[in-house]
Amino acid sequence: MIASDLRTGVERLGDMIAAAKVIVPFTGAGISTEAGIPDFRSPGGLWTRNRPIGFDEFVASQDARDESWRRRFAMDATFAQARPARGHRALASLYRAGKIPAVITQNIDNLHQASGFAAADVIELHGNTTYARCIGCGQRYELSWVKERFEPDGAAPDCTICNEPVKTATISFGQAMPEAEMERAAALAQQCDLFIAIGSSLVVWPAAGFPLMAKKAGAKLVIINREQTDQDDVADLVLRYDIGETLGPFVGN
Repeated sequence: MIASDLRTGVERLGDMIAAAKVIVPFTGAGISTEAGIPDFRSPGGLWTRNRPIGFDEFVASQDARDESWRRRFAMDATFAQARPARGHRALASLYRAGKIPAVITQNIDNLHQASGFAAADVIELHGNTTYARCIGCGQRYELSWVKERFEPDGAAPDCTICNEPVKTATISFGQAMPEAEMERAAALAQQCDLFIAIGSSLVVWPAAGFPLMAKKAGAKLVIINREQTDQDDVADLVLRYDIGETLGPFVGN
């Protein structure tokens, strides 16, 4: 069912939230655009101007690692200034109310944690850009450590323990999806009675399979996205409106 207008859609969503015992949100880039984080995939987005650097290229080439870190630090101000938007805050309100056990996200911006979710309850399918890890031993590094070593000559540093490259703790193209997070997301999708996909184009697999998994397991499926998705026809409710306006009424005190 596609909501005929915003008010009707929000009322229907409110009824579904009230009736649900376990709600699992699945968030994509659209929920963070109101917070000032660009949607890299959209027309005019960063990835249309700069070809993404794949994982294999990052591992093989010092030049690719240098460029990858140059791009990340060029985005420093954007990520530093971002604050949770209405969508994040609405989900955090439902989380505090006990309706949401955890959030599954394709985003890397840490805004769900900033909105009030415990870090353990944010299932990051594509990792997190606010810190770094060694791709060899997994040692965590803060971005300030990387920046201090990168800035003098623009060379990406290696791990002090095993000498393997250090990259943002994100999942790059060609890099394996995190097994534990994928398993936990699948379990949540199959245990909830309401699954809400928010701000995702639902074209990036295997993550895009979770809404269908939830639906197959008997959950109601809601899709909130400005653009049409390939899963609209199986959803119980589709709201093609601004995410902040749609979820704003659910922001608690």
